[in-house]
Amino acid sequence: MMGDRDFRTIIQNALGSIGRELELEIDSKNFQNIHLQEVVQCLRRSYFDRIDPVEIERRGFNELLSGLLRKLEYGSEPKEFEIEDIKLKGQTDMIVDDIIILFRSAQSELENPLANDVLYLNACLWIYDKTEGIVVYITGDRKETTFSLTRNKKMFEEVIRRVRVLNNLLKEQKAPILEPSLECSECQYYEKCFMKKKNSKQLDLGEMLGMGKFLKDDKD
Repeated sequence: MMGDRDFRTIIQNALGSIGRELELEIDSKNFQNIHLQEVVQCLRRSYFDRIDPVEIERRGFNELLSGLLRKLEYGSEPKEFEIEDIKLKGQTDMIVDDIIILFRSAQSELENPLANDVLYLNACLWIYDKTEGIVVYITGDRKETTFSLTRNKKMFEEVIRRVRVLNNLLKEQKAPILEPSLECSECQYYEKCFMKKKNSKQLDLGEMLGMGKFLKDDKD
């Protein structure tokens, strides 16, 4: 607090406002339109985002990187890929000289690209009918790591399979199976899938073991 102003709340509200302006437009009630981001991440998370959403706190500008870049001069227009009666919607960050480019934030320099980013980039290559693409990871101290990819049909077929699975489960109102990963601990739906998160309240070990009374008696 500085004076009577709660600047933390002001900053959080500002980030939330920017995030809502830049976030992907997904009609939660239209199950025939599936966004690419929904199927490269945990399907269970995507399901709850539509059926029983929980808003998450915007933590910083790194999370908004792709959204900001899509608004710039090189940003691409969203495109659809028809899978029978389902429309798979995708949008890349940039297309330069027929090369699709994705930008992602990273905590540190990576030795390999993240699996969901590879799936997303490869699917974009098919949706936009391009052959090659790159994903660029940028750390907080502006270090860049770049990985290139040539489109792969089998990988795209896996994305199409996940599109059909999510579409069916949404229509049937059945939550997808668990897909445990390192991202689970930070997911807003953690308690829907696993046990309740650890209570941060400090407990007195002596009281827990029933020793409080004996310690008090010894002092007397």
